[in-house]
Amino acid sequence: MGISVSLLLAAAGAALIWAVNATVSGMNIHTIGVILLIVGVVGFATSLFFWSSWGGFSARGRTTTGGTTTTVTRDRVVEP
Repeated sequence: MGISVSLLLAAAGAALIWAVNATVSGMNIHTIGVILLIVGVVGFATSLFFWSSWGGFSARGRTTTGGTTTTVTRDRVVEP
């Protein structure tokens, strides 16, 4: 689950908890809102925790195999 889906679930859960005043027979809307809010917050925290291993901004320039980084420099020849 990505960050955007987690935030969407948390927002939907918060809306069901605090903005909806409807009653439905057979289920409690506020309980569903609490569940969605908790799943969204846990998913968001998990996404942030694993951000570097998923190839976030801090993973650029790193190699994933071999453990060493090789820099290759090529001179540009400019002819007059």
